[in-house]
Amino acid sequence: MGKNNLIGGSIWDEYSQKVQDRMNNPRHMGEFTEEDAAKANARLIVADFGAESCGDAVRLYWLVDEKTDTIKDAKFKSFGCGTAIASSDTMVDLCIGKQVKDVVKITNLDVEFAMRDDKNTPAVPPQKMHCSVMAYDVIKQAAAQYMGVDAESFENQIIVCECARVSLGTIKEVIRLNDLHTVEEITQYTKAGAFCKSCAKPGGHEKRDYYLVDILAETRAEMERERLKIAATHDDISFDDMTMVKQLKAVESVLDSEIRAMLHSDGGDLEVIDIQKSNEGNVDIYIRYLGACNGCASGSGATLYAIENILQEELSPNIRVMPV
Repeated sequence: MGKNNLIGGSIWDEYSQKVQDRMNNPRHMGEFTEEDAAKANARLIVADFGAESCGDAVRLYWLVDEKTDTIKDAKFKSFGCGTAIASSDTMVDLCIGKQVKDVVKITNLDVEFAMRDDKNTPAVPPQKMHCSVMAYDVIKQAAAQYMGVDAESFENQIIVCECARVSLGTIKEVIRLNDLHTVEEITQYTKAGAFCKSCAKPGGHEKRDYYLVDILAETRAEMERERLKIAATHDDISFDDMTMVKQLKAVESVLDSEIRAMLHSDGGDLEVIDIQKSNEGNVDIYIRYLGACNGCASGSGATLYAIENILQEELSPNIRVMPV
């Protein structure tokens, strides 16, 4: 099948050659029967996973050696787009020859990475990333069936988006890997927030513990802190010896990643008014509390101590925080 039979123009360039090859010539598409399992002296496992909201689904077949719990062979059927076929075919490759206890560790990122032509270029356009998530989920369904447990028992991470089954770890990793800046980009890459949208931001039909808007802000702040630390290490300059501008950036980064979420939960916030070096060698950071924190007794007690302690641990033991 030629390129123009599937996708035209420059859109095709967004797909790796590996993805294109597997779209056109999947290696493992097909099915196994109980007769096939008997011939292979193996147990047949058939698992399904799909999402009505996006129209894609996959059926996974395993032939498992019950003496060693090893997947001797595997096949799949895909009911969806070409990317779903390529993702499922790659997923089967990653399963064959492994023990069931090990394949449950395969993530959607492993599937997507395996389809890349080079490690720094995504294998598929953002809107197709959800296909690798689907491949990841059907593995959990098959393993749960074989082991006689609930598929959710394999989750070792917090699920942020129930619709697309996307974990907190996956979202943070995708933000970092692809240098994402908006919630819309997170949705494009993972499908998190694409359906009911409750996980995108507060105010949806279902209250969530984690929201994409907060995860994005916190992860970006962590990335900025790491960048500043690397820059400081490269320049061999300690926080105490930085210019005030660099000190302010470093302080704001720590506040964003470690402190502001705590204040926001109580309806408060703070702003940095000034940074001064004292004659005693201290770095005095002057702050003003905002919102509910303004006038709160804890602002000069436990909250102040917590802010100062975090800044001292992250940046310099010589920091003093002075509320004004």
